Parts: sequence; structure tokens; C-alpha cells
Amino acid sequence: ALADALRLSDEDRDLLRRAAKVADGSYTCLVHGTPPARSVRPTVRAMLDRIAAPAFVLNQTGDLLAWTDAYERLATPLGILETDRPNLLRYVFTDPRARVAYPEWDRVADEQVVQFRSEAVLTEAHAAELAGELTEAAGAAFSARLEGPPRTPLRAGVERLVHPEAGDLRLMFETLDLPADEGQRLVVLLPGDEATATALDRLAGRRPGALRAVSG
Repeated sequence: ALADALRLSDEDRDLLRRAAKVADGSYTCLVHGTPPARSVRPTVRAMLDRIAAPAFVLNQTGDLLAWTDAYERLATPLGILETDRPNLLRYVFTDPRARVAYPEWDRVADEQVVQFRSEAVLTEAHAAELAGELTEAAGAAFSARLEGPPRTPLRAGVERLVHPEAGDLRLMFETLDLPADEGQRLVVLLPGDEATATALDRLAGRRPGALRAVSG
């Protein structure tokens, strides 16, 4: 009713809904102390096994839970999967290799924090612990973004990646929510040009042309 009265756009309606969820004390109490999921359902894993493109599943705090073979070949040389519990948000803000891998690092960092604020309840213990860790490790580069004005995260777009083996890649990403799993989302990376398609095929050990570039 409030959104209707204020004639909010779809994006502003989403921000209002998320703000109301965070402000709801009963919601915060419900999730307080519950760690984010660290596993995916068998059907989600089976789906990943059938995706030829780089793809991965994240939880609400940026933990990488599962991924395709193509993503493993893409991410391993970048150091993203080095730890026992890889976390994309932590990688972007604390690993110096991230600033080389992402030539548009500022934009990527902005979007990572927008996703974190959108998906996680910052008063919940596990999200607050991660926010404190990254504030200490990255300083204002993280904290200033965390305290900035909220906005709706991008669900699709283009991301540039500089890869030590494959060179300069232009990747188009699509984000799909997994409604049956609280806070989990699937991200699929598709080649945005023929050079990227060829490079991804080569990384995966496939014949050229197995992946097709997406125009747009």
C-alpha cells in the first residue's frame, strides 16, 4: 500500500521490501545464529553437471557452494578456489590477484557489496562477522561501500576478466534465484564474443565451437 501511494518504481518497491524485511525484528530473531547453507541439493548439483559453461552457486554471504567443471578451470588459475571455503566477496576485497583479474575492479567491488547487502541480514551473526572481517582487512574500500545508499543488485550484465591463461575475456552473466534454497543463487557465465568462446573452449579442453558467443 505504501509503495502504491508513493508510486514507486519496480526497483524502489524491491528496495522497500528488502528494507522492511531487515527492519522486522521477528525475522532477524528467526535467522539469528543460523549459519548460511554450505551445500546444494542433489538436483542442483546434477543440473551443474549438465551445464557446459562456467557456472556456480552462491549463498547469501558469497560462499561458493558448487560449480561446473568449466568454472573450476576458469577460476583455479585466478586463485578463487584456493581455500577450503572459497568466498567470492572475500576474494574480491582481500586477494590482490582480484584487482588484476577484474580490470573494472571498482564496479565489481560495488556490485559484490550490493549483492551482500541485498541477500544477507547484516544483523545476523555470520553476516556481521564477515562484514567485520572485511572491514578490518580492506578498510574503507569495503566499509564505505557497505555504508553507501542501497540499490537493487544486477541480475544480468557483462563482466570483463583478465585470465593468466585465456587472456582478456568478455563474459555475460545471468543470475537465477533458487527459491527452494534460502539465499542461494545460480550464476551462469556465457561468452560475449567469439574470442571468449574460443578461449573458454580451450580452457575446458573442448573442440572450438562447443560454446557459442551471445550477441548483445
